[in-house]
Amino acid sequence: MELTKALTKERQDRIYKLYLTAFPESERKPFPLLIEKQEEGIVDILSIEEDGHFLGLAIMVRYLDMVLLDYLAIDESARNGGYGSLTLQALFEHYPDMRMILEIDSTKEETAADLGMRIRRKEFYHRNGLADLPYEVNLWGNRMEMLSNGRPVRFEEYLAVYRESFGPAVTKNISLFAADSPESTGF
Repeated sequence: MELTKALTKERQDRIYKLYLTAFPESERKPFPLLIEKQEEGIVDILSIEEDGHFLGLAIMVRYLDMVLLDYLAIDESARNGGYGSLTLQALFEHYPDMRMILEIDSTKEETAADLGMRIRRKEFYHRNGLADLPYEVNLWGNRMEMLSNGRPVRFEEYLAVYRESFGPAVTKNISLFAADSPESTGF
């Protein structure tokens, strides 16, 4: 299994097709923006492949010693084949000295229609070496739990990844999630 930077239109098109089906619209960034940020050296759009076959995508945002696993999806035809775990291990090796962080849909929203899937996703990340961070975020109206590769990342550092990579227009829609109410606190 290889992680290949998506520099060709063919790879970008395959990734974009999966991107549209794997993530809800409320959580997707404009894909042309991600390509632009890749060209600037801020984002890595990675094609997960084996023997030339497309298996999935990983989109990473780099800033200082941190890397945000912004999106990870395995193509439906390759699911349940262990590729998610293999991909995470490959990402840990690809970014060995980086603090890796990611957001997942909150498992604390007990009325969520997809709560079972959210819990399984969190268990998957835990099995593969990721640990909970001590805060949740409101990410464009989505309550998200935060995970890391075991290295601490403060909320302010996480926010800096977005601010320095995507600017204040994107960052203004991210805040700490207040556990005692559905409203978020400012930063």
